Amino acid sequence: MLSPVRAVHIALSWLTVLPLPQPTVTMDRKVGAAVMAAVPVVGTVLGVLAAGFAAALALTDLPAMMIGLLVVAALALVTRGMHIDGLADTADGLGCYGPLERVAEVMKSGSSGPFGVAAVVVVLAVQAVGFGALTQQHRFYDLAFAIALGRLVAVIGARRGLQAARPEGFGALVAGTQKRSLVGWMAAAVVGAVAVGWQPDDLDVPAAIGAVAVVAVVAAFGWLATAHCARRAGGVNGDILGAGTEVGVAIAVIGLLV
Repeated sequence: MLSPVRAVHIALSWLTVLPLPQPTVTMDRKVGAAVMAAVPVVGTVLGVLAAGFAAALALTDLPAMMIGLLVVAALALVTRGMHIDGLADTADGLGCYGPLERVAEVMKSGSSGPFGVAAVVVVLAVQAVGFGALTQQHRFYDLAFAIALGRLVAVIGARRGLQAARPEGFGALVAGTQKRSLVGWMAAAVVGAVAVGWQPDDLDVPAAIGAVAVVAVVAAFGWLATAHCARRAGGVNGDILGAGTEVGVAIAVIGLLV
C-alpha cells in the first residue's frame, strides 16, 4: 500500500509538469486508487501557485481580464492541458448523440469538433474572467480554493458504482476506487469553504455559508454530470474526469463571486 506522501508524489508527477523525481512504480488499480485520492492535494498545490502568480501580477498595471487569462494559461501549461483536452473530447462525445460505440469513437478521435471548441472557449472564458475579478478584489485564497475544489469532481467521478468505459487507459486504473477518500475530501472542502469567510477579527458568516453552498453545488454537479457522462460513454474515462475538473473550477469561481 502506498504511503500518502508517495501517492502525492506520484499524483504530482502524473498530473503536472512540476520538476519532481520520476517515481518508479508499476501502475495498477491500487496505485491508481491512491493517486486519485491525492488529486485534491494536487489541486491545492496548483491553487497556491496560481494565487501566488495572480498576486504577483496584481502588483503590475495589467487589467484584471489579462491577469485572469494569464492565470488560465499558466494552469494549462503546468497541467499539460490534459483537462482542457478532456473537456473538448467529452463535449464532442456528448454532442454527437450516437450510441455508446459512437460516443467512444468521437472521444478517442483526438480532434476537436464544434461542441468541444465551444465548451473550451466558454469554460476557460468563465475561469479567466473569474480569476481576474477575484484578483482585482484581492481574494487570493478564494482563487486557490476554487482551483482545489474543482478537483473534487474528479474524485467524485471515480466513486464506487461507476465502472470504467474501457478495460485500458486512465479510467480503468481509477474508476470505482473512491469511497472513504470522498467523504474525507468533502469534509475538508467544507472546512476550506468556512475559511473563505474568515476575517482577522471575526467570521463573515454569510460569506462562509455561501462558500459552503458552492461546495454543495460543485459536488452535486460532479455527481450528476459524471453519472450522465458514464451512461453516455459506457463508463468513466480520463476525459470525463478532466472535463469535470475544468467545469467544476468554473462553477466554483461563479459561486464565489455571486
